[in-house]
Amino acid sequence: MRLSLLDRSRTRAGRPESEALTGSVERAVHAEQLGYERFWVAEHHAVPGIASGSPPVLLAAIGSQTRSIRIGSGGVMLPNHQPLVVAEQFLMLQALYPGRIDLGIGRSLGFTAPVRRALRHDAGALDTFEADLEELRQLLVGDAAVTAHPVAEGRIPVSLLATGRGMQIAARLGLPVVVGGPILWTDAAQETIGAYRRDFRPSEDLAEPYVTISLDVTVADDDVTARELALPEIWAMARSRQIGEFPPLESVAAIRDQAWAPRVRQHVEKSLAEAVAGSPHTVRQMIDQLVERTGADELMASTSTYDRDALFESDRALRELVS
Repeated sequence: MRLSLLDRSRTRAGRPESEALTGSVERAVHAEQLGYERFWVAEHHAVPGIASGSPPVLLAAIGSQTRSIRIGSGGVMLPNHQPLVVAEQFLMLQALYPGRIDLGIGRSLGFTAPVRRALRHDAGALDTFEADLEELRQLLVGDAAVTAHPVAEGRIPVSLLATGRGMQIAARLGLPVVVGGPILWTDAAQETIGAYRRDFRPSEDLAEPYVTISLDVTVADDDVTARELALPEIWAMARSRQIGEFPPLESVAAIRDQAWAPRVRQHVEKSLAEAVAGSPHTVRQMIDQLVERTGADELMASTSTYDRDALFESDRALRELVS
């Protein structure tokens, strides 16, 4: 099974947000040294806890500091962009770093209503995602009504971040899918992934169905330590439900020192119990279970924690146990 990383450029309380971006570059360099297949970055707009709103800009920086690892987006949210602009951005990356660029496409809108308004989304507009995706693919290979520049050699692989209808679109267009979140542990995931494989139509990009599962994975010497490292991300998610805003990561000590609302505590404890976090033995067992359930071809770990050194060590340990 292939192994990759998704980095969301998480900000940290009390630290400059620029550190989240330089940290992403440093992590990509480390991932390349460890032998990871690919390194993807995310797109989130006006989210205090995430510094990356422009994957192409960050990928250009990462590409300049790496030499062989594939780099890409996890993903570009196509409803926020014109297909021609996305094509031009990624063709430029392909020209700069030939044979190393991936384009992961998603369809999520802004995190809140004000962000969606800032992105000029019309709540009553027609859903043009599938047509826009097809136009983007044509632009990337030079088959559209206009020619996107620079014209780069080699095809840029396109993947779809998908559940539900998105899986149907991926099967129909012959695209690989990336599936993440709690749904991976449910029967619904098995059903939708099974339907994707059953209905898959080969394309010029992909001859057979390809499934990547994406989830937080934290590896440490023992289960207790790993769950403590997983706490800052889980705490941020719980707090976002309480305050409606996804916050920067806080240290474990700062989190433990706060008063926990009952609903926050309930969410944190449940999430920690279900987290793929533990010793190498524990994590290996959980990954094996997920692969058996999903038949995944690739694991993309989207791990975040406050302690950067511990994050790098987790990446190293994960690379060792999935090889």
